[in-house]
Amino acid sequence: MLQGYRQQYGLNGIYLLPVNLYGPRDNFDLHTSHVIPALVRKCVEAKQRNANEIQAWGTGSASREFLYVGDCAEGVVLSMERYESPEPMNLGSGREITIKDLTTLVAKLSHFQGKIVWDPSKPDGQPRRCLDVSRAKQEIGFTAQTSLEEGLKRTIAWYEGQASK
Repeated sequence: MLQGYRQQYGLNGIYLLPVNLYGPRDNFDLHTSHVIPALVRKCVEAKQRNANEIQAWGTGSASREFLYVGDCAEGVVLSMERYESPEPMNLGSGREITIKDLTTLVAKLSHFQGKIVWDPSKPDGQPRRCLDVSRAKQEIGFTAQTSLEEGLKRTIAWYEGQASK
């Protein structure tokens, strides 16, 4: 539709496709959240309760790409300032991680030392989700600056601050 409006009315709109976003102020509800806020909440709360284990969905074999919200905001601004094409553009980090490795990293960064129990009766979701972000780099000079580890540290710290209120 945006491409049609561009052709017919000269609307200079851009079509951005950000990858999985995460960061402070995310939705941490265990029934409706995405993987990172769910893992953060599970690990932080398990650590606070001195629990011996957390449950993780699926097998952990699926992989995902994640983009810190601050980096996404930067990509949106750069796109509005520099992008003139009707072609869709992906925004992402260009880095992929398995859910198993992500879970281990969240547990480590949140100082949860218990066991991670995988429930293969729960879905893994699509096997892989990683975007080609070369257009964003070439067209607007966008490269995500926040490493997954740093973004997770910020997200965990924010959640812990909210949980203590």
